[in-house]
Amino acid sequence: MTTRPTPVILWFRRDLRLADNPALNHAAETGAPVIPLYIHDGGPVQDRGGAASLWWLDKSLRALDESLQTRGSRLILRSGDSEAELRRLIGETGAGAVFLNRRFEPELFARDADIAHSLKAENVEVRGWNGTLMCRPGGVLNGSGSPYKVFTPFLKSLLAAAEPPAHTTGPRRLDTPAWIKSESLDRWGLHPSKPDWSTGFDWTPGEAGASAALSTFVNGGLKAYSRDRDYPAAPGCSRLSPHLHFGEIHPWRAIQQVRAAAADGRAPSSEADKFTAELGWRDFSAHLLHHFPQMTDTAFRPEYDAMPWRDDPEGLEAWRRGRTGYPIVDAGMRQLWTTGWMHNRVRMIVASFLVKDLLIDWRKGEAWFRDTLVDADLASNVQNWQWVAASGADAAPYFRVFNPVTQGTKFDAKGQYVRRWVPEIAALPDKWLHAPWTAPPEIMRGIGLRLGHDYPRPILDHAEARDRALEALRTITAARHDDPGH
Repeated sequence: MTTRPTPVILWFRRDLRLADNPALNHAAETGAPVIPLYIHDGGPVQDRGGAASLWWLDKSLRALDESLQTRGSRLILRSGDSEAELRRLIGETGAGAVFLNRRFEPELFARDADIAHSLKAENVEVRGWNGTLMCRPGGVLNGSGSPYKVFTPFLKSLLAAAEPPAHTTGPRRLDTPAWIKSESLDRWGLHPSKPDWSTGFDWTPGEAGASAALSTFVNGGLKAYSRDRDYPAAPGCSRLSPHLHFGEIHPWRAIQQVRAAAADGRAPSSEADKFTAELGWRDFSAHLLHHFPQMTDTAFRPEYDAMPWRDDPEGLEAWRRGRTGYPIVDAGMRQLWTTGWMHNRVRMIVASFLVKDLLIDWRKGEAWFRDTLVDADLASNVQNWQWVAASGADAAPYFRVFNPVTQGTKFDAKGQYVRRWVPEIAALPDKWLHAPWTAPPEIMRGIGLRLGHDYPRPILDHAEARDRALEALRTITAARHDDPGH
């Protein structure tokens, strides 16, 4: 008599797809019944995702469940402590193994290791793979065996060492027991209500949405990616970041498609290289966070923790709500609030304004982005904020302070972006659009625009704020030079 193999739990996390999913493929290859599982863990060790991320998670889980149902399976939902829920499901089903794609964020990596050791002690096999990054952390090290702290040599080593996995579409059928109980996604309340602030979210979460977004980019924005990605009114960004964050597409799959477009003449090879480098920066951020977990809360370059940050609740709130009086900054913050996303160039502008013009701690900006971005990846968010604040690895120098007026006139010269998101000043001619306070009184009267009433006056003078930021920089560099330990 043949003994039926014990079930395998396939624990989904940030890999919400069927294609190019190593944990899924290995689970199917066992020939055992497969139990696809997602655990909504609200405990102290979790994803640190905000409200916008939960909106996306709701839609992505629904899409994953639909895909599984087309293959004879379904997604089992449980909520609570991850280890407790795994143990409960193991007890219910007699599962003998848990397969997963690894999380590399330090807290989650340590938690997963604890769960694996605990379950293995009870003869439950736990196996993990890299299903989210181009290369697992630790797979790319410098000549001395240490993590890279500078991006360019990291990227060169990454592209030389990492092997793109073969493309897979996943098993045609999955044998999942029908009697296993699942919680209701509706009851999790991930979609906002009272009020529903997501009405402006123009996204299609899920694996099919990721594939469509990649196809749109390859056939459009890729052709002039390195140029157009700096212009917020142009469709130059890939808009793949949330799909990558939730694992709805493998990064190597995206790279292979842009390289294929370059190979058959649909886009310049230099543009494919630029896009690949951007995904390399995503890996760089993940590798840094894995090796240097303290960077979520402290400056990567410790001297920058001595920065004399200002406590300015009113300035912080004006920044959050897009009411600073600087149109390009306000446009970006309003785009973020309305759509759950912000253009790449504008992210740098608004971050510079918070950290340098307002001299507000980068951690407050990182927390706001984490709550409002649908692509709020912990490693990328922390790394990019520290890059702007000059406190990160391979960061921009602190004395590089973006001028919001010149940034607006350079990258939104015709004002299409600002006019969309700051409609109260849309009637201003291009000449004064990015600095409304400089417009002649007769122009303002002619269009019926009153600063301080219809649109705020600038909450600060940029030139004075820049001088203040540079003086703050001098205080920490002076303190470092005075420190005998340096």
